[in-house]
Amino acid sequence: MLTEQELNRACIVLVRARNPSNIGAAARAMHDFGFSALRVVNQFSPPFEGARSAVDAADVLKKAQVYATVAEAVADCTLVLGTTAVGERNLQHDLLPLSEAAPRVRSELRRDASARVALLFGSEKTGLSNEELSHCNGLLTIPMQQHEGVRHPSMNLGQAVAVCLYELVRDELVMDPVTNPAAPAPAEILDRLSTRLAEVLEKTEYTRRHPGSCDPAEVRRLVRRMGLNAEDAQIWMGMLRQVMWKLDG
Repeated sequence: MLTEQELNRACIVLVRARNPSNIGAAARAMHDFGFSALRVVNQFSPPFEGARSAVDAADVLKKAQVYATVAEAVADCTLVLGTTAVGERNLQHDLLPLSEAAPRVRSELRRDASARVALLFGSEKTGLSNEELSHCNGLLTIPMQQHEGVRHPSMNLGQAVAVCLYELVRDELVMDPVTNPAAPAPAEILDRLSTRLAEVLEKTEYTRRHPGSCDPAEVRRLVRRMGLNAEDAQIWMGMLRQVMWKLDG
């Protein structure tokens, strides 16, 4: 089972959630399973007042942090997983069923006492956008019933949070896989690397010849698929700075 310290470093990020009942249900699930780090991404003031009626969730809501962008909400996280019902999306990340994603989360939390993990949940109507998903290292999905080969489209936000958190804390019947001991690069460093790479692509006119490959979200996805640890990310930053220096010279 996860320790209290590990539970505190697992962040639940609600992106564009507007329904107070759903926010309250998500906070209630967090309280029930021992999680406390709630982060909300919303350009409007989150409707916390309407959600405070959720039983026992007041403390979680009181400590919730509000961010203007996904990038800011996950900047200190070394593993960011987005939830998706798949649907018609053009997925450009590894997609894991929840049963496989949960061991990865637990292993990351145990790898280092400073490691933070973020689970992203999208809005009730549209889920996470492709731009929001570009900030993720991978995606997870909750297997759902199919009828005549068609998957049920989605799950209520509060229910989805509860199912994911239960899977994280339930008794581990098998050993979690061993992960790379090197510290993964935090999202903030990966964003800086993406920005630097985009500058090099612009300077070399790669963006003019291959504009389809240079969308900012596509560059972020490319960098995250590399699976860089913190040390390697800094090396790449140095390489790209040297390239820019030579180009400017």
